[in-house]
Amino acid sequence: MEDKILGLHHITAIAGNAQRNYDFYTKVLGLRMVKKTVNFDDPQTYHFYFGDKIGSPGSILTFFPWQRVKQGKNGVGMATEIGYSVPEGSLGFWEKRFEDHGVEFGKIREQFGEQYLPFRDPDGLNLKLIVTKHKDNREAWETDEVKSDVALKGFHSVTLTLFNVGPTASILTDIFDYELEEKAGEFYRYKTNAVENAAIIDIHEDPTAERGINAGGTNHHIAFRVKDEETQMRFREKIIQKGLQITEKIDRDYFFSLYFREPGGILFEIATDNPGFTRDESLEELGNSLKLPDQYESSRDRIEKLLPELRQ
Repeated sequence: MEDKILGLHHITAIAGNAQRNYDFYTKVLGLRMVKKTVNFDDPQTYHFYFGDKIGSPGSILTFFPWQRVKQGKNGVGMATEIGYSVPEGSLGFWEKRFEDHGVEFGKIREQFGEQYLPFRDPDGLNLKLIVTKHKDNREAWETDEVKSDVALKGFHSVTLTLFNVGPTASILTDIFDYELEEKAGEFYRYKTNAVENAAIIDIHEDPTAERGINAGGTNHHIAFRVKDEETQMRFREKIIQKGLQITEKIDRDYFFSLYFREPGGILFEIATDNPGFTRDESLEELGNSLKLPDQYESSRDRIEKLLPELRQ
């Protein structure tokens, strides 16, 4: 049986105010709140999942919103920018929308033959909207203000910033079966042919950059996708054979996870497609109610009192 990494599964970042985070991603960007739960290690903190209609792997951006978090700083050893795929002709809509909502954004630029619009969320997280070179047929989540002809379809890519591209690239190519597709200056584009979308890792090699500080407005980790637990465990053996430390399998309720730090210091996760986000909510009700891991259900009343109020 051929083992495949199926591109990106999800990306997890750190935010500050929970309401502000929710409002920006659902109301301004028009993503769906797929799941509202808590941090497994800190149940007094929410864990939000934003994505498409069904919470497809490759569309899910998750957040730990810590109310009093210090501001982080992008730098070496971090995932420093998240790219979303958007339809052709939509960037003008987003420029106006960002201007109307007071979103910090830059000029439309081009990289690797694709136009993109860079912007930041309210916590300073770096993102960009990219008009892809290939047709992206994924079905986007629609809202009253963000229709399918302009809506975010899911991840296009994520950018890693590193002193040296080589050691991290060896993980992508030797273990994950990505290939170097293109190079532009200090940027290297790696892509897997296992999936059509959420298939790209860009590496920015910058030997002079400072190390990043992982706190508010930065990415915590990126997760790569596998079909199931059997495939996941075969990749675990490959990581061990490479001489890296990796966790045991961890049940995250909606997927199973393995975590390891790649040679450049970035936290990588390998996450399964199963069981998915409808294991405890219907498709229609996704994200509407607070879902707790089993170990915290007996403390629901106390946890709900400690969590910030969230208006949905």
